[in-house]
Amino acid sequence: MTTVYIALGTNVGDRERNLREALRLLVEAGIRILKISSIYETEPVDYLEQAWFLNAALEAQTDLPARDLLQSLRAIESAIGSKKPFAKGPRLIDLDLLLYGTDTIATPELQVPHPRMLERRFVLVPLAEIAPHLRHPSWPATAQQLLAALKDSSVVRLTSSF
Repeated sequence: MTTVYIALGTNVGDRERNLREALRLLVEAGIRILKISSIYETEPVDYLEQAWFLNAALEAQTDLPARDLLQSLRAIESAIGSKKPFAKGPRLIDLDLLLYGTDTIATPELQVPHPRMLERRFVLVPLAEIAPHLRHPSWPATAQQLLAALKDSSVVRLTSSF
């Protein structure tokens, strides 16, 4: 089994229901959830003319190879009805593979660690909540230390827990 970290985000429809449905489908796909963060409401980044997001992160274990896990995440997004009309735009659900064990993967369809995760408060806040001492071999510090040094000042506020 490989330990993985996945980010969840939604800003369309019943956002909390979207997150809960994604969790249910992850479990159905054979992904064993170990920890899940609180739910955070976050302001949009990059494309600002859209509704605020709900974001969370989870730690899980899987026996799926990384590429198969990515396909499972995409299938779950599709099952929920998520469409991505354009990059960084509104979505029912977005599931991003942040880390796959200690692997570094660089293919056209999959990059691990997720290429922008260390620049995003909406990713690092929930990740540091569930794994403050997490450190990937390519990182200069732990998740908690990276969050403390982050330059991104976007709003991330705790809303609830699962």
